[in-house]
Amino acid sequence: MLESFFIDDTPEEQPAAWGTKKEQEIRRRILLSVAAYAYEVKNESIISDAEFDEQCKLVDLTVSTGNRKIDNFFKKYFDASTGQWIHKHPELRKVKWIYEKFYIKK
Repeated sequence: MLESFFIDDTPEEQPAAWGTKKEQEIRRRILLSVAAYAYEVKNESIISDAEFDEQCKLVDLTVSTGNRKIDNFFKKYFDASTGQWIHKHPELRKVKWIYEKFYIKK
């Protein structure tokens, strides 16, 4: 399932099972964007509130993902206490596509 790609439940003190710090941060930001979209726009939860909150706490804005637009967006609008920032996401169409492709039950 796609969730296993996005969620890394390896404790912080141990090395990650998958990816570099940059790759983990990209994956985390995608997961949070899709989860915020699902909740705030579609009124659906794809992960628990607890998991969303935990992943939000792990966001590291000092990590450059190589996508300046998204890095700037997260620095300016990301707020770990809410998902409302999704409404200002510069690539909302892409977030919607991921949601529809991988999370809509057919």
